[in-house]
Amino acid sequence: MSDWQAVAAEVAEKLRGDAVEREERGAEPRAEIELLRESGLLRLLIPAEHGGAGGDWPLAHRVIRRIAAADGSLGHLLGYHYFQLWRTRLFDTPIADRLERESAAGNWFWAGVSNPRDAALELRPADGGFTVHGRKFFATGASVADRLIVSGTWTDTERKATFTVPARTEGIRFLGDWNNLGQRLSASGGVEFTDVFVSENELLGHQPGEGEPRRWRDSLAPLGFQLLLAQVQVGIAGGALAEGARYTSESSRAWPMSGVDRAAEDPHVLAAYGTLASRLTAAELLVDAAAAAFDEAAREVDERKRGELGILLSKAKVVSTEVALEIGNRIFELTGARATGAKYGMDRFWRNARTLTLHDPVAYKATEVGRHLLDGEFPPITGYS
Repeated sequence: MSDWQAVAAEVAEKLRGDAVEREERGAEPRAEIELLRESGLLRLLIPAEHGGAGGDWPLAHRVIRRIAAADGSLGHLLGYHYFQLWRTRLFDTPIADRLERESAAGNWFWAGVSNPRDAALELRPADGGFTVHGRKFFATGASVADRLIVSGTWTDTERKATFTVPARTEGIRFLGDWNNLGQRLSASGGVEFTDVFVSENELLGHQPGEGEPRRWRDSLAPLGFQLLLAQVQVGIAGGALAEGARYTSESSRAWPMSGVDRAAEDPHVLAAYGTLASRLTAAELLVDAAAAAFDEAAREVDERKRGELGILLSKAKVVSTEVALEIGNRIFELTGARATGAKYGMDRFWRNARTLTLHDPVAYKATEVGRHLLDGEFPPITGYS
């Protein structure tokens, strides 16, 4: 285990220890972000020459999965933090170096305001930059972030642009309206922008047009978000399985007709855990394969490589969705009626998985895979973030 994996394991154990109580309180995860900040994990992907830890994406994915197993919301937030900071590199802009240095020095936590299904932000030219107006109904982590990556649309050209702005800039208001079934500590409420001025020096770039060479590279952003959600889903599934196994070993009573003294000796229970563990491993390997393919595409991508990556990620989303929901549900069969007590919070895994898996209907991902199998067609490029 690397030093950073050991750090992640220590942070995860702290998060697991009071996960039920923290979720019940439902407060914004400011203390949890401070825990990540103090651990050094926020600097993991920043190059060493810019003041960071110099880690790579394979390491970051292992860290995300471990954190998500302990707390699905924090795994979600950390994964998005890494990806938003990485996105500054997609635009080949010189300000990316500056942003990484400033982020390392300030130990910043990043979040995005760029839901591709909600193009509500308008950008209006102004002296020295532009102003931002409108409301986004969904922005994970924005209210607890230091820095935001934001997407909006120019009112004069209708072209989409992406920029960065400090989260506490005048005119930005966080609505605090996240009150959903799961991912309760993901700070995913809405954001309102009222006459927010942004300097032209903070503009990262524009969505490329149909024939521009950057089109394939820029199109990796929505796939990267899909990958992170799949990674968090298998992390949640792993956390549910571990928590269920711990409870079964320590607390579950054997069923009177089982013929054994301990629930952990019941062959039906053993077989069920073995089946779920096997399916989880298969899902993890598929997500890891998708992560490796994404890493390769980020270095060099063309139309075909992007299409193949899209299909592999759709497969990963289908399988990780099924596994996360199945394990989150079936652990109750294996732990028993007493495990439904609120003090155990065993339902949080299913609730978190169910909430995440609704980001993109998995039937459409499966349809993409089926269409490719039957017709050789790759998924279309949609949903720039």
